[in-house]
Amino acid sequence: MKVAIDEKRPELANRRGVVFQHDHARPHVFIQSRQKLLQLGWDVLPHPPYSPDLVPSDFHLFRFLQNFLNGKKFDSMEACKDYVDQFIVQKDAIFWKNGIHKLPYRWQKVIEQSGKYIVE
Repeated sequence: MKVAIDEKRPELANRRGVVFQHDHARPHVFIQSRQKLLQLGWDVLPHPPYSPDLVPSDFHLFRFLQNFLNGKKFDSMEACKDYVDQFIVQKDAIFWKNGIHKLPYRWQKVIEQSGKYIVE
């Protein structure tokens, strides 16, 4: 079975080495980043201007954080910050790794759906 990434982005299908994905940063940051990426010899994977389906913090972290905060009320901003810090500290390496490992699947879904949002 041929996957969408093979058909629509064949240059990535058998690529070895680093392919860097980033969002559209502010121009002054982008130029510095681009220079560094060129220096490292990394390929840059184009990224839509705003695509929460392809940003691990949006599709992975914030979903879990929202559930963690659901129904909670805080007496102060400090109490809220402490609670969020507790959430982050409780997450092991596997949690963060899983968010990153979902990227190829999510890229494929976005390609298959012609850029439309992923509905889960």
